[in-house]
Amino acid sequence: MSGRGDSPNQRDTDRCDPDQGSPDQRGTDCSGHCVGSRIGKQTEAALEKTTSRRGFLKAFTAAAAGAAAVTTGCSTTDMDRFFQEHYKEMSPADKEKVFARISADTKTKYSVDINLTDPPPVPGARFAFAISLSVCNGNRACVHACVEENNQGRDPAIQYIKVVELDRGTFNLEEGDAYYEGEVPRKSKFYLPMQCNQCDNPPCTKVCPVEATWKEDDGIVVIDYDWCIGCRYCMAACPYDARRFNFKEPELRRSEVNTNQGYLSNRVRPKGVVEKCHFCLHRTRIGAMPACMEACPTGARKFGNIADPESDVAMIVRDKRVFVLKEELGTIPNIYYYFD
Repeated sequence: MSGRGDSPNQRDTDRCDPDQGSPDQRGTDCSGHCVGSRIGKQTEAALEKTTSRRGFLKAFTAAAAGAAAVTTGCSTTDMDRFFQEHYKEMSPADKEKVFARISADTKTKYSVDINLTDPPPVPGARFAFAISLSVCNGNRACVHACVEENNQGRDPAIQYIKVVELDRGTFNLEEGDAYYEGEVPRKSKFYLPMQCNQCDNPPCTKVCPVEATWKEDDGIVVIDYDWCIGCRYCMAACPYDARRFNFKEPELRRSEVNTNQGYLSNRVRPKGVVEKCHFCLHRTRIGAMPACMEACPTGARKFGNIADPESDVAMIVRDKRVFVLKEELGTIPNIYYYFD
């Protein structure tokens, strides 16, 4: 099978970088992205003084009052998005308005009608993956299924899953090759898929200054894309290189848009926010399997509720010799690897 290689994520240099430019060229616009304005200094100061996005918004509003000309290019939709309540604070009526706005935005941009849902965490569930490294052959079907299911940008390429090719008899991720090409599997090699581990002790959520990312009751770490300010602290904190940042407006053709979307999962994300794997919660919370598992031609992936002793994942963890990545860090990952 072909293990088609893809260009390394984010290797382009045309980036919206808040750390570049002179002091008067750095700032934040009404949707949280880079523009030149004096507001930049005041918003940065506000972030240093508070861990609440509400406080940040108050500081931003006060600064914007004296520089209204800077925000004249911001649309009403952008302002609505930026000033909406935190997802966890929104009432059902608030969410209905936000979902209607997102659906209308998608209709305008892609000429498609979407079914936007918000499935809640499954009571008592703790979702997990078990992956057999004896069976995975590096074909990357999981990568491409994930891209299609989750409306990931094709240009620039955003991929939640990366598959690392390693030498048999060794286990050094730093020496692995995530950009291998050609027919797979290759002799003397084995393949290790990596993605968000949905850690029970996630360092990414602790460093977010505005609480845009958090862990839900069923074990899934989520991101509110409308709340994310693009600081990328979570990316620096993640030891698994599992988070991606949209440096450019993601490009999707109309035919590529998956219209079955979840607010906290695979809805189309804007430029300037972080995204990652979410265990296809718009599918898994209603009883379906993640797209990557369904696409795997070798059956290397098993997914389920590890709190259910009869689930495939629970039985594998109980009966096999499993391991997790970077256990010494104390993140308590929910992706388990094993060899048959």
